[in-house]
Amino acid sequence: MAQSDNLARNPAHNPARNPVVLVHGIWNTAGIFSTLKAYLEHEGWQVYALSMTPNNGDAPLESLAQQVADFINQHLGAQQPFDLVGFSMGGLISRYYVQRLGGLARVQRLVTVSAPHQGTVLGLFSDRFGIRQMRPNSPFLRSLNQDIHQLKRLHFVSLWTPFDLLILPPWSSQVPIGQVQRLSVSAHNQMIQDPQGLKAISQALLTSASAFPIKSDLS
Repeated sequence: MAQSDNLARNPAHNPARNPVVLVHGIWNTAGIFSTLKAYLEHEGWQVYALSMTPNNGDAPLESLAQQVADFINQHLGAQQPFDLVGFSMGGLISRYYVQRLGGLARVQRLVTVSAPHQGTVLGLFSDRFGIRQMRPNSPFLRSLNQDIHQLKRLHFVSLWTPFDLLILPPWSSQVPIGQVQRLSVSAHNQMIQDPQGLKAISQALLTSASAFPIKSDLS
C-alpha cells in the first residue's frame, strides 16, 4: 500500500495551479523529493508525494501504477485535474497510469525525469520482475511505447542528462514525442535536486492550460 508524505496545506498555495503528484523511482520513497517538494511548494504548488511498496523491483510496474491511482483517488478525488512528475522508474509508472489506468482524462501536464523510456541495460543484471520490465525492448516497454501517441493529448516533457549512470545509455530517457530537454546535471538523483533540474520541472508545470489539446473525445 502506498503511503503519503506530509500533506499539510501549503499556505503559499496558488489555487490557480493544479495540484502536483510526485512519483518516485526504484529503492526510493517520497523522501527523495524533499528538495523538489519544498521548492514547488515555495513557488505556490500544492504537492503530494507517495511512497510505493515494495520499492525494490519485486512488484510489477502495473501494480505500482495502481497504487498511484488509488492514492490519487483518495487524496484528490475522482474529478480534480492535476499534474504528474515521475522520476526514474516513476516516469514509467506515471506513463502506465496515464496510458492504461484512465489518467489521460485528468492529467494535464506529465513531466518525466531521467525515466528509462527505452530501458536501461542495468535491468539485465537482475531477475526482479519490475526490473526486468525496464530492460531494453522488454514486453512492458514495447507495449507502452506502441501507443505513446496518447501523450499528445497532454503537455508531456521528458528531462534527461547525458551524465546519468543508472539509465544506460542515458539517451534512453528520450522519447519521440512531446518536449525533450537535455540538462547538464552531474548525476541521476541530482536531476530532482540540482537548481537546473528544479527550474526545468517548474517551467514545465507552468505551461498555460490554453496550450493543451482538447480532450472532449476521451471516453
